[in-house]
Amino acid sequence: MTPGEVKLYVCGMTVYDYCHLGHARVLVVFDSVVRWLQTLGFKVIYVRNITDIDDKIIQRALINGESIKTLTDRYIQAMQEDAAALGVMPPSHEPRATECIDTMIAMISALLAKNLAYTADNNDVYYAVHNFPHYGKLSGKSLEDLRAGERVEIDGNKRDPLDFVLWKAAKPDEPYWDSPWGKGRPGWHIECSAMSEHYLGAQFDIHGGGQDLQFPHHENEIAQSEGMHGHQHVNYWMHNGFVRVDNEKMSKSLGNFFTVREVLTRYQPEVVRFFILRAHYRSPLNYSDAHLDDAKNALERLYTVLRNHDGTTIAIDWEQDPYALRFMTAMNDDFNTPEAIAVLFDLASEANRTGDTRYAALLKSLAGVLGLMQQSPQSFFQYLTDSQTNELTEVLIEQLIQQRLQARQEKDFAKADSLRQQLSENGIILEDGSQGTVWRRA
Repeated sequence: MTPGEVKLYVCGMTVYDYCHLGHARVLVVFDSVVRWLQTLGFKVIYVRNITDIDDKIIQRALINGESIKTLTDRYIQAMQEDAAALGVMPPSHEPRATECIDTMIAMISALLAKNLAYTADNNDVYYAVHNFPHYGKLSGKSLEDLRAGERVEIDGNKRDPLDFVLWKAAKPDEPYWDSPWGKGRPGWHIECSAMSEHYLGAQFDIHGGGQDLQFPHHENEIAQSEGMHGHQHVNYWMHNGFVRVDNEKMSKSLGNFFTVREVLTRYQPEVVRFFILRAHYRSPLNYSDAHLDDAKNALERLYTVLRNHDGTTIAIDWEQDPYALRFMTAMNDDFNTPEAIAVLFDLASEANRTGDTRYAALLKSLAGVLGLMQQSPQSFFQYLTDSQTNELTEVLIEQLIQQRLQARQEKDFAKADSLRQQLSENGIILEDGSQGTVWRRA
């Protein structure tokens, strides 16, 4: 381990479709982790891989009648666009599985040499789970319990039903790479062991991913990496909770998923980011329009505080300022973003109560640590989603506001009220103040 440095690996997306909100949670959660570690002064080396070859990708490309690379390039670009929209910073490295095949072949060869893997009659290569005595230590499962209670895929080529594939022999018309065991492609689990070691070394600090990856994916990574090197693979494991719809996990297999792009047609990206960070990363996150509406209203309350603020930030005194100290204590307690956000609301209340602009400046500064509240209040309140594209344009809104102002100056209050009502019926709320009239979308 290197002092002052944190090495983080997160299992990324399998790119055969658009990202859904479950993927968005992984992106946002670990972005907040990186931001906080950097705030503490650490140099963070963040690797988030891309799986760009697997059965689903091959099948989708075949159905679409396009090449695998055309398919994966399109969805990789879409994923990166979604991440950028949500305020997610790019990782230090974003390797594709197909770029690291040689590294995977070398690792499989080493596992075979250690008698932790074997080549089956069909030229697939499997990991021999029973030869790794610590299998199940991450998930708390024993081999006996797994054999007795788990529904394991039946495969006559395996010596043990729990063994998992490291290398798949090529089928007709499938993409392949040459290997000592013939033409084929890597299994899913070996990808992360190989790519994490290539970029971060045989042991690193934090490994993250969704809760559904704890078993078997991360368990299999441990078996591969620790079996190969004989020492601890990862110092800390982090698993974010599921996004749920009607108390069921959101997933493509269940057909109850909402893509990031679908949600962003109705809610601006910062609202979605705020919605995700209001829950602790390990807790379930319940998706509904009502919950997103509540997040939007809550974020509006925070942005309202900044309306009479000049937008400046201040240096955060982490040791002396009581609000900053509470924020830091929350984030140092297992990245407790809900408690950190509670500090923001207390600051907002104090800013409203006292009118002291220092509270507003600190609010904006602390929110920035979470990647929040960095746009102007005007941009936030006047944001136009795709679902609102048929509504009044900014130019027309300003014209109607000017007509109303003229009517008020001419004391034609009936016309002024009629113009306000016209704007209100089109989802535009006017707020008259000492600085003039400002507007926002309902």
